[in-house]
Amino acid sequence: MSLRPLFVTQVYEASLAAGPGFAPFNAALADACRMLAAEDEAGRRWCREHGYRGYTSYGSLTDLPHRGPEFADLKRLLDKHAQTYAKAMNFDLARRPRLDNLWVNILKPGGGHTGHIHPHAFLSGTVYVEVPDGASALKLEDPRLPMMMARPAVHADAPEAERPFVYLAPKAGTVLMWESWLRHEVPTNAAKSERISISFNYA
Repeated sequence: MSLRPLFVTQVYEASLAAGPGFAPFNAALADACRMLAAEDEAGRRWCREHGYRGYTSYGSLTDLPHRGPEFADLKRLLDKHAQTYAKAMNFDLARRPRLDNLWVNILKPGGGHTGHIHPHAFLSGTVYVEVPDGASALKLEDPRLPMMMARPAVHADAPEAERPFVYLAPKAGTVLMWESWLRHEVPTNAAKSERISISFNYA
């Protein structure tokens, strides 16, 4: 007998850390993220109103690549990764993937982000800037869960592709990208310091 893996969910993973000059670039990104957190009053207000433990520019700033050279450089890098991912997925596109939004996340200890998807985009992802020991992984949910009905649980040592949830533990420089309909969340940050990441959508 044989099994045919159909309708596979492909998650893209790469690392900026392999490139030259990563350490100073990543340090500059971290500084730029913290500068936004200090100066973006509208963003801090959005975080208070929505119970976000830390800072995110998601509800306040939509033009980060125009606000600092670090974000502009990051956009150029992410554009290449998005194009590589789209090609690997065999997408029939009339144009290259276009960055629709880019936002900073600084998650304090004890903070998290509940399960969600990213409407109005087709590729979404996150690049990780600072990931201290104990920081949250990215939790991905099997998109078939709502339709599984009476499906039995799987063994604890089941292959990653058969688990209902998969936890990806990134490092500084890790780029993760997935199709925007894939439900995901950030569990509680158990680290003793901030977890910094930059998320994005391509449309």
